[in-house]
Amino acid sequence: MRERRAAQERRRAQEFEAFVAGAAGRLLRTVTLLTGEPSGAPAPVAEELLTVALSRTYASWDRLRGEDPYDRTRQELAVLFARTAWRHRRPRGGLLDRLGPQERLILVLRLCEGVAEEQTAALLGLPAERVRTLCLRAVAEMRSTRPGSAPPSASGAGAVTS
Repeated sequence: MRERRAAQERRRAQEFEAFVAGAAGRLLRTVTLLTGEPSGAPAPVAEELLTVALSRTYASWDRLRGEDPYDRTRQELAVLFARTAWRHRRPRGGLLDRLGPQERLILVLRLCEGVAEEQTAALLGLPAERVRTLCLRAVAEMRSTRPGSAPPSASGAGAVTS
């Protein structure tokens, strides 16, 4: 009986390790965007969130039963990030620094991860219309010129001034 249990634990650990090997890079990219840490630099906050999310996924591994572990881990990341959003308000030099934590979370879920609007709304406990509005606002903010930078020239690059 003990050998059978040990074999099940080894199989469970091997399955989880295979999942992490395949999904860790994408999950780390996602959580780095969420936390606002610059890519390519050490990301201790992102790594901590990812570690907690992965540990929660591992704890429920046997109960997933056909559920996608990537989706489960992404849900854990979103919930953890939303609960600790106050920590992610200060700029860290990341790509999405100009956005607030909620806008950043919605933008990453919707555009980077491809989560449907209704699923995002359910995950965050918001109406779908609010998710749509926040996503549009975040996209508009990211498309706008950075504060302090000059807007593109209206006259064109080859224009001759007199």
